[in-house]
Order: sequence, then C-alpha cells, then structure tokens
Amino acid sequence: RRGEMAKSTQLIDNEVFRAFATYAGIVLLKMMLMSLITAYFRITRKAFVNPEDTASFGKGESAKKYLRTDPDVERARRGHLNDLENIVPFVGIGLLYALSGPELSTALLHFRIFTGARIFHTFAYLMAIPQPCRGLSWAVGYSVTFSMAYRVLKTAWLL
Repeated sequence: RRGEMAKSTQLIDNEVFRAFATYAGIVLLKMMLMSLITAYFRITRKAFVNPEDTASFGKGESAKKYLRTDPDVERARRGHLNDLENIVPFVGIGLLYALSGPELSTALLHFRIFTGARIFHTFAYLMAIPQPCRGLSWAVGYSVTFSMAYRVLKTAWLL
C-alpha cells in the first residue's frame, strides 16, 4: 500500500502506524522520565526554585538557603527542555509521516534511529560525555525528523 493514505478506521491494522505508536510511546516515556530525574536531583541536591518546596526543610531564613540553582539540576532541566524541543516535533511529524504511506522498513528505520539518538542524547547529557557526542546525537535525531517532514511534504504536495 505504498503511497496510499491510511484511513482512520484502519490505523490499528496499519503496521507503520503501530510502529510509530510504539516508538513515539518510548520517546514520550523517556521524556516523562526526565521530569523524575530532575525531581530526583532537586530533592537529593536540595535545590528548589519555589519557596513552598522548601517547607519541609524549615521556615523563614533557614529554608531560604535551599532556594538555589544546582549544576546537576540544571543539566537535567536542559536535557528535558531539549527533549521537548525535539520529541514534540517528532510526534507531530511522525504521525503525518506514518499516515503518508511509507514502506514499513523505511518507517522503522526512521523511528528506530530517532529513538536511539534521543536515548543516547539523554545519556550524553546526564553523564556529561564530551562533545561532539551529544551534538551528533541531536543532529541525527533532527535529521530523521526533517527527513520525515520532507517525505510528508513530497507526498502531500507532490514536490
């Protein structure tokens, strides 16, 4: 069914859509995990940004020392922000791509490379692996999303 748009009633039977749903689910869960990692670092480093978050550590001046930034918390936050900037477009464009009728093998390649690149990017970010590792993993994921967007536009507008 190459080049044929999937009907909404057939989505669950569409192998490409199921593959997309699987890999989108994986990267969305990974992005959600970044919230937990950030919270973990906030709690273990006692570095909070809201006064009410310091209430369990005392009141008044004694709690104010916990209103601070921490390098580990900020690194996790930046990794999470990078996920938001890259995974959200992947999900939107990936959905359109899955509906544009690509070959299953090509779609799987796109979805797997993106997912692997984002997982590697997270490890590179959190473990402070020297560049260009993190930058390359970002570029690979970004290129995959761009490739899918090109395919969608080519299919929809006959570019």
